[in-house]
Amino acid sequence: MNLRRRNKVHSTMEVSALNDIMFFLMLFFLIASTLANPNVIKLLLPQAKAGQTVSKQQYSLTISKDLDYYINNEKTPLSFEQLEPRLKSITDNSIDVTVVLKVDRAIQVQNLVDVLAIGSKHKIKMILATQSPK
Repeated sequence: MNLRRRNKVHSTMEVSALNDIMFFLMLFFLIASTLANPNVIKLLLPQAKAGQTVSKQQYSLTISKDLDYYINNEKTPLSFEQLEPRLKSITDNSIDVTVVLKVDRAIQVQNLVDVLAIGSKHKIKMILATQSPK
């Protein structure tokens, strides 16, 4: 009995050329996708002569350590009881209102939460101003 090993042919494939091709295809699709215009639907939008204009206004509310409230750096301070009707009158005049809160660091957190509750009640966006670190 003649037992011989069979010679197997090992086939190899060079993948370095495939890597180059995949890189160029990826680069092509990347460039082609940035040049594509996302606004492909052409529309003629209707025109309106009269309508409601949306005004975005920003106010500042300063709270001193004596719990005096100043809106837009007014000279006369407001009390907490006068603050809610004043903020409500601001929201009646404009649709999108943002109030920047400038609060003294000696103020108790509960006083700040009370002001934020007024803003939440009247759907006013409130931003707390802070001092940048030195």
